[in-house]
Amino acid sequence: MVEAPPGLADFALRAASVYGRRVAEHSPPEEPLDRWRPQPDSGHVDELPVALDASGFVGPYLFPDNRRRVISAAIYALTGLALIALWATHPTGGVFVNRGFGIGGVAMLVVAAYHVRAGYPLTVRDLQALTAASREVGFPVGHASAQLAWRGLRSRPTWRILLYSAEDPPQRRGLVLVDAVDGRVVAQLVEDNPEDWSQYDR
Repeated sequence: MVEAPPGLADFALRAASVYGRRVAEHSPPEEPLDRWRPQPDSGHVDELPVALDASGFVGPYLFPDNRRRVISAAIYALTGLALIALWATHPTGGVFVNRGFGIGGVAMLVVAAYHVRAGYPLTVRDLQALTAASREVGFPVGHASAQLAWRGLRSRPTWRILLYSAEDPPQRRGLVLVDAVDGRVVAQLVEDNPEDWSQYDR
């Protein structure tokens, strides 16, 4: 075991104190935190962009159609054909064009084919799905909401309809899945409402 020379501990303490004093002398003064807080007279107010502000929206919301996937399918197909054409016209296996172009082109065509197959038309709208779900639950409907979701590997569009009975507060609720392509009811669940709505009593 190596022993420290005598007086080394005192020297280390003196060096640390001198170094700390020099750092404190040359460091910039600390700025008050109030400088970074918004001042009351600055006039700056946070607000949503016009495109995201739903308070002024008037009229029914139009859900986008799944057929728009055909556009992306066309882009993938054109890109894949271009890659395959480059690979076919430069078969020597160069640095810039090699067989990876052919593999990538085939992969692009596969993705394009999937997008075409998954591009179901949205033939059943939200109001039609709400009507079909109201017939299935077996009680007069009060509050209801519709959400567009997708199911299966081919992402078939499906409406998720949540309905509450017309009592105040509602005594029953139901969840109905309606196919957005042909309008058939895929599944349904009806039960007594377990939620406590007492805080909304008038």
